[in-house]
This record gives sequence, C-alpha cells and structure tokens, in this order.
Amino acid sequence: MTIHKEGYTSIAICVLFIFIINGCVHFYAPDNSVLVWAVYILSVFLFVIILQFFRNPKLTVQANPVHVLSPADGKVVVIEETEETEFFNDKRIQVSVFMSPINVHINRSPIAGIVTKFKYHPGKYLMAWNPKSSTLNERTSIVIENNGVEVLVRQIAGALARRIVWYVEEGKPIGQGEDIGFIKFGSRVDVFLPLGTKINVQLGEKVKGGASVLADLLPPEL
Repeated sequence: MTIHKEGYTSIAICVLFIFIINGCVHFYAPDNSVLVWAVYILSVFLFVIILQFFRNPKLTVQANPVHVLSPADGKVVVIEETEETEFFNDKRIQVSVFMSPINVHINRSPIAGIVTKFKYHPGKYLMAWNPKSSTLNERTSIVIENNGVEVLVRQIAGALARRIVWYVEEGKPIGQGEDIGFIKFGSRVDVFLPLGTKINVQLGEKVKGGASVLADLLPPEL
C-alpha cells in the first residue's frame, strides 16, 4: 500500500504542525510528563489518521464491459429512479456511495470509455447524505460513453470536504477502474445508469471502489 499523491501536502502540513506542537510542549512544560505523553499520543493518533485517509491500496481491476464497478469505497445510500436534468433530461437509475472519513477517497471510473462531457460546479457543503447535496453542493459531473451506453458519475463534496480533484478531460479515453479523481475528508459519489440496468447491490451494502459490481449494463438495442 502506498500514499496517494493528493496526500503529500496534507501529510507535510500535519508533520509540521506536530513538530511545532511538540516543540512548544517541551519548551513551556518540560517537567509535565502527563502533558508531554498526552501530546505524544495525540500526535501519533493524528498522523495515523492522516496516513490512513490518503492510503492508496494496491488494486487489480477485473475489467468487464457489462459490469458497472463502484466508483468509491463506502456504503450504498441511494438506489432510486430519478430525473437527471443536467445532461440527459430523462429518467435514470441513481446509485450513490457515501464515503466516511475512514474510507479510501480515491474515485474510480465505473466503466471504460470516452469522457464525452465534464462540468465542475462550485456550491454548498451540505451533509453528503442530504438528497439536495447532489444538486447544491460543490461537485463535478462526468459522462463516460462506451458502445452507445452513457454513464454519469458525479463527485459531491460533503460537509467536511472542501476540495474536489479530478483527472479527466473531455474527449479522452479512460479505463475501467482508473482514477478519475479524489475528494478530501468525507463525501459521496453518484452514478446515473440507463433504465433497465440490473442493480446488484442493496441499500446499506458496503462496496469497494474498482472492485464491487454495482450493476450490469444491458446492450443499447435491448
């Protein structure tokens, strides 16, 4: 397991903060062993939390053109038919995965294909499980097309998240399970699928990005 590139700056800031705090404690309270050890323990805890948040586990993707892979680690919080009004203006099946601060926060492409549409939206920072977060929060919308089938992936910032990172460009190909972005400190990813798609997960189910199969696509002619 390695550390994701998005974590380098945050980890450096964390180390600097720990160094300053420990230095202050040693300077102002050198004889207070209880305080010193408390700061040691809190420093280690903070460092471990930051490391685990930006961890980048090794992943071998089992590519399959029929499968829609989970775009993130987390828990399935929405499975419903909804009206998608940003790009498609029709009904779609929405599957949403909520990422808690302890989950891996790498976002992955659920299918292979071409990025046909991309848009970034600045916005609010409602709690990620709030239904309005899908349209009001800071977010990106990414449409990936493969053999006439279009899948919309939406990265949504949560109450703790203040930065969404994306690695896609319109007109560029992307592989199934490939990194499409990263959201810092708690968030959610929505996937909008064509009607008739066979959903393979249930509400509350824990899924793994790039590994768990959310759904099976039907060919366009069906």
